[in-house]
Amino acid sequence: MNNLPKIAWIGLGIMGSPMAENLIKAGYQVTGYTLEKEKLDRLAAAGGTPAASVAEAVRGADVVFTMVPASPQVEAVAYGPGGILENAEPGALLIDMSSITPQTSVDLAENAAAKGIRVLDAPVSGGEAGAVEAVLSIMVGGRQEDFDAARPLLEALGTTIVRCGPHGAGQTVKAANQLIVAVNIQACAEAVVFLEKSGVDLRAALEVLGGGLAGSTVLARKKNNFLTRDFTPGFRIDLHHKDMGIVTDAARAVGAALPVGAVVANLVASLRAQGDGGLDHSALLRGVERLSGHNAAII
Repeated sequence: MNNLPKIAWIGLGIMGSPMAENLIKAGYQVTGYTLEKEKLDRLAAAGGTPAASVAEAVRGADVVFTMVPASPQVEAVAYGPGGILENAEPGALLIDMSSITPQTSVDLAENAAAKGIRVLDAPVSGGEAGAVEAVLSIMVGGRQEDFDAARPLLEALGTTIVRCGPHGAGQTVKAANQLIVAVNIQACAEAVVFLEKSGVDLRAALEVLGGGLAGSTVLARKKNNFLTRDFTPGFRIDLHHKDMGIVTDAARAVGAALPVGAVVANLVASLRAQGDGGLDHSALLRGVERLSGHNAAII
């Protein structure tokens, strides 16, 4: 018999589907729910069990994972008669891997405790490729004992797994992560346009830049997007826009200035307003092209 914890997984999007599948590969029984039937079919094909509702998915689960777009979706699946808190077993562990506001995580933990449900906020970095390859960076907020209990499951999903502090701390670190990533992508995009307008071999330039101090995980992961202008979403502009709102609001609350971050947040918002919200965040390149006189048509 399989003595591993029984898993419920809520949210089977670009990130959630491969993450749930990695738990299945690690030997866990996974019951999943999402709004898209094709994603439920994918889960079943991978050996998981589709559920017809959140309530059905979480009943009898030892651990419930959520991976949904933003705070409103977390609240929608957590609260109410059909939600996680009303239907999960007392003593269950809820691991929210969505990227949401720190306060939403703190509130969720407090409300869950009243139902006897433990909570960790555990957002991730690494994008779709990191999810598929199970090499995500996972930043966790919550109690040490709950983190210790969750660690074997998280090790099936990522390679850098760190408890950053109490409830909400994981989300705070994720907000900082998204700030760094957005600024890095913007800098890479500006460099690409500068190099191309200067007549330099872009592929050669990015290769040598990647081997020096300018090298980064962002450049390594997104280099091909820049070279081919393939902006198939691994992490959508729409979601990064949401995350930049989280970090700017959180920074304002603690009195931290984000002079460069505020500019990049506006550039992300501008790209979204021009119809590029569904593209990968490497499409920040399109915004730089437009500012540089190149008509990057909306696709």
